[in-house]
Amino acid sequence: MQLAAPQVTAHLQKGLRSLYTLHGDEPLLIQEAADAIRAAARAQGYTERTVHTVSGAHFDWSEVLAAGGSLSLFADRQIVEIRIPSGKPGKEGSPALQQLAESASGNDSTLTLVLLPRLDRVTRGGAWFGALEANGVTIQVDPVERAALPQWIAQRLAAQGQRVVAGDEGQRTLQFFADRVEGNLLAAHQEIQKLALLYPAGELGFEQVESAVLNVARYDVFKLSEAVLAGQTGRVQRMLDGLKAEGEAEVLVHYTLSEDIRALKRVKDAMAAGRPLPMALKEQRVWGLKERLYERVLPRLTATSLDNLLHSAHLVDGIVKGLKAPDWPSDGWQALHRLAFALCRECTVSPARG
Repeated sequence: MQLAAPQVTAHLQKGLRSLYTLHGDEPLLIQEAADAIRAAARAQGYTERTVHTVSGAHFDWSEVLAAGGSLSLFADRQIVEIRIPSGKPGKEGSPALQQLAESASGNDSTLTLVLLPRLDRVTRGGAWFGALEANGVTIQVDPVERAALPQWIAQRLAAQGQRVVAGDEGQRTLQFFADRVEGNLLAAHQEIQKLALLYPAGELGFEQVESAVLNVARYDVFKLSEAVLAGQTGRVQRMLDGLKAEGEAEVLVHYTLSEDIRALKRVKDAMAAGRPLPMALKEQRVWGLKERLYERVLPRLTATSLDNLLHSAHLVDGIVKGLKAPDWPSDGWQALHRLAFALCRECTVSPARG
């Protein structure tokens, strides 16, 4: 049985299963879902809890297998928690998890909770994960994307009795809040809680939020790529400044931008040679959100503009490695800003052009 994180509360109200698997890379949401399962279990008499963290190839799985059948004298029911930070149970762990999953069905004395990071498609297709999925409840915990973050903040504020003002001012407040906490959901949660301590229940004005919420945003180069392709110039500026402040390597930022330019060029060339767009995207291994962004921007890009961007990316490659280029800034981050904004502009021009 598969669930999304927002469905956990409603599911637990209907009853508790004996096996749960949580996987995802958002610590706050993983923690909240696990806490909800533990609380429901405690309410039903699961008073004992053991935690096993799988670390290294020599982890002793026999202890985990034995834990399910070794209740103490003081508990009728127990929670056995298995944490696998790497997402790889290893050669011995795979059959052990399959055995645990198969024995969980009908076991009213032990609730097994497996915590995993985000898993790729290949790992989710493995026998051990398939056994967990077939014999229990798997909960995929997805990150809150930037577009959904203002609404997420509003919901969290509402849960503590607070709200922004109605209309455009309220939306501006939520967007400002989201800009300050993007990529750092745990800190966002803490900033929301801080507002409850600073101000009474009711309406919050922009000035109150502006004065209270710290800039705790964290960015990664993959989100930068999405922002550039979406033509979000202001967000691109913030992300580049944030990446620089966090000490991100210039060459990695350049690689991300130039890889998008090269992929767009290859897809455009394939289309010019008669390949349908879906086939060209598949051949370049462009999936998910990137696929939708490419579909939107490709009609806006001409062969000439892509050639120019490719040339610029080549120049910036030298600049971030210490070389100089005529008419380009010598500072690597300034050159990256210029390249990112050039691609941003091309992604937002009218499709009717050229």
